[in-house]
Amino acid sequence: MDGARPAPGRVSQAPASGRAPSIRDVARLAGVSHQTVSRVLNAHPSIRPETRERVLAVMGELNYRPNRAARALVTSRSATLGVLSASSAQYGPASSIRAIERAARAEGYFVNTVNVDGSDVGEIEAALTHLLDLGIEGLVVIAPQVRVFDALVSRGLDLPFVTMQSTGRQGDHALSVDQITGARRATRHLIELGHTRIQHLAGPLDWIEAEARIVGFHAELEAAGLPRVEPLVGDWTPESGYAAGQRIAREGGPTAVFSSNDQMALGLLHALRDAGLDVPGDVSVVGFDDIPEAAHFWPPLTTVRQDFDEFGRRCIGLLLAAIRSTPAEERALVPDLIVRSSTAPPRAL
Repeated sequence: MDGARPAPGRVSQAPASGRAPSIRDVARLAGVSHQTVSRVLNAHPSIRPETRERVLAVMGELNYRPNRAARALVTSRSATLGVLSASSAQYGPASSIRAIERAARAEGYFVNTVNVDGSDVGEIEAALTHLLDLGIEGLVVIAPQVRVFDALVSRGLDLPFVTMQSTGRQGDHALSVDQITGARRATRHLIELGHTRIQHLAGPLDWIEAEARIVGFHAELEAAGLPRVEPLVGDWTPESGYAAGQRIAREGGPTAVFSSNDQMALGLLHALRDAGLDVPGDVSVVGFDDIPEAAHFWPPLTTVRQDFDEFGRRCIGLLLAAIRSTPAEERALVPDLIVRSSTAPPRAL
């Protein structure tokens, strides 16, 4: 039983002007008990669909907003998750945060996101304290630097948390995108086109993703019997890609470049064109991320696509499974290679 009783023609009136509607106002207008309204708010399985729809309709009419603090006191649940981000200015992490927020809302959870400087241990500690003081039920960590994970370990968190980047230190906490396989696919594509002189433009070396993509690049060169090539290092920006492109144009050598993100690839394309080189005729270019603009670069960029929506869904699924002590899918997500016209076989020597 869900405690519903017929609504007698909505004879009751909405609360007087100036007073926020309460759970009892909703119950009165919907013709149910306030306990039933509470069950609707908490998605209790015993509520009949028609009762749930009627209660939700009244909430909409009254513009009712549940008192989250009061609900937390009664249920010992805040229905709130925390996100600790040390890299939200970059496309990948920012897209992950949006996907996580969408997935959390679909499960009835609110999200509080705190952005920190990943190099400032004190700031990381303060952010963790802030989120814990909010009564979060679980935590998602989106941070590129190992020192952020060191702070988590030293803190000894006693609540479920999931990390976006896997360092091998977190065990079952990590839900990662398989950056190594993504980098191998990008490098293999160039090798299969016939390139044997391939350069890698890496991201900052203290970033976990940048390190993983270097590992994937070197692993694929080794598998193909090609000599190891030390990467050029950028800082994720188009400006650093442009500087790398100038160096490549000036010194020569590679017939193909695998860039660790699309933004650096954009600068690289610009520099190669300014130097009078043709892409992909003289140099093929592959990026990573498949940002929305990548298909409109000139030439359109071959790149590695990460499914951020799926990542957000799986991340929240893993976190809620930990909160609810239920099984969850934990395998890493494997990114796809999107082939466009910035890559082609090398010209005959």
